[in-house]
Amino acid sequence: MTLEEAIKTALDYEGRIRDIYLESVAATDDPAGKKIFQQLADDEQRHVDYLQQKLGQWRSTGRITVETLESAIPSASRIRREADKIKSRVEGDHRGLRQQMLSKALQAEIETSDFYRRMVQQLADDARQMFSRFLEIENNHIEAVQFELDHVGRTGYWFGFEEFDMEAG
Repeated sequence: MTLEEAIKTALDYEGRIRDIYLESVAATDDPAGKKIFQQLADDEQRHVDYLQQKLGQWRSTGRITVETLESAIPSASRIRREADKIKSRVEGDHRGLRQQMLSKALQAEIETSDFYRRMVQQLADDARQMFSRFLEIENNHIEAVQFELDHVGRTGYWFGFEEFDMEAG
């Protein structure tokens, strides 16, 4: 796969995931759920913007430079640490649509992560570096969505990322 094909494919994946999160924002009336899905949608939109810029750069110069790609979603290790702190705070049973939305998002994140893993294995140099960062971020998204799915499934309530101590190492 050429770099241009890889970037175009990544744009398809990122756009699809972003749209799943935006649909989920519209479908849930729970403020915590809306906030979580919006944070994830915003993160995916940043990915789309970054990839579009890289595609334009590739087309105009025949190369890409890799700039830092930030994410608003905590790292997987931070999610796990913070999850232990808030594990059993609430109880209840309101699942349904929330679980379906999260399950759909989780499947899309896993597929996207698998694509990035293949690109890291197949491409070289700056392309490998760029896709490595996307792989890291998407793996954090998987962890975050799985965390939310686990808690919604067990308790019926959302645990928002705002409950995490973002200052902790």
